[in-house]
Amino acid sequence: MFIQNLNEMEEKEKVPGFFGRFIHTEHMTLAYWRIAPGSVLPEHSHPQEQVVNLILGTLKLTVDGTEHTLRSGSVAIIPPDVPHSGRAVTDCRVIDVFYPVREDYK
Repeated sequence: MFIQNLNEMEEKEKVPGFFGRFIHTEHMTLAYWRIAPGSVLPEHSHPQEQVVNLILGTLKLTVDGTEHTLRSGSVAIIPPDVPHSGRAVTDCRVIDVFYPVREDYK
């Protein structure tokens, strides 16, 4: 068993305006994001499946060329290797789940 208090973890700014805390299991990475309004996540892709859980705010998410507006309570599933990008319209809180582990977030 593993227990971690996110409030005791240091945030890491992976992209300007995207501040994350990361938990890694044997098979998954969980990313807890605080995103400043107006922050842009450039288009990218990765071999992991990604589940985006928007907890608070409004986020424009473009997946494979199609823009979607996510609001509190929205869940988006991004398949592996599909190009995507994002822009925070407001302050956002997001929990991303990646399978398998994001080694680049360790």
